[in-house]
Amino acid sequence: MATTKWAIDPTHSEIGFKVKHMMFTNVSGKFDQYVGSIETEENDFTTAKIAFSAAIDSIDTRNSDRDNHLKSADFFDAENHPKLTFTGKSFSKINENNYELVGDLNIKDITKEVKLPVEFSGLMQDPWGNTKVGLNIEGKINRKDWGLNWNSALETGGVLVGEEVKLVIDLQLVKS
Repeated sequence: MATTKWAIDPTHSEIGFKVKHMMFTNVSGKFDQYVGSIETEENDFTTAKIAFSAAIDSIDTRNSDRDNHLKSADFFDAENHPKLTFTGKSFSKINENNYELVGDLNIKDITKEVKLPVEFSGLMQDPWGNTKVGLNIEGKINRKDWGLNWNSALETGGVLVGEEVKLVIDLQLVKS
C-alpha cells in the first residue's frame, strides 16, 4: 500500500480549548501556531501516524494579560517549555464516522496518555481538485496532570480556574 501524507490546512482548522472561569462560565482559547504531520496507508486513517506540536507563545484567549499569565511559570512556562506535543499511538474506528485517537500529550516535559473521541466528517475533493478530510476532536483533560496548578480561591467559595480543560479541535487535512 502507498503512504499518503496529509497536511493541516491552517485556514480551515482550529486548535482550541475551554476552561471554567469562576466556576460558572467558560473562557475559550486557541493556539495560533502549530504544525502536524499525518501519514496513512492510502485513505485508511486507522493506520494513521500522527505527530503534532503547538507553540505556547501563540496562545490566544483574546486577553493579552491572561495570555501572558498562561505563558508564565504559573502555567505553561513558555520560556523553558516553548511547545506542547502530541504523538499518536492508535486511531481506532468505532463506527462509520467515529474513532478514538490515543496518544501521548507532552506539556512541560510531562507526558501522559490521552484518549480522544474523533468525528470523521468525510473525505472529498474541493473545487480545485484537492482531496480533503474533516476531523473534529473533542475531549477532556485535567490540567493539573501536566503541572498547570496555579489557582486562586474565590471569596464566595470555589476557585478562579477550573481543572478540567475541554479540547475543541477542528481539523481540515489536505492530501499532500
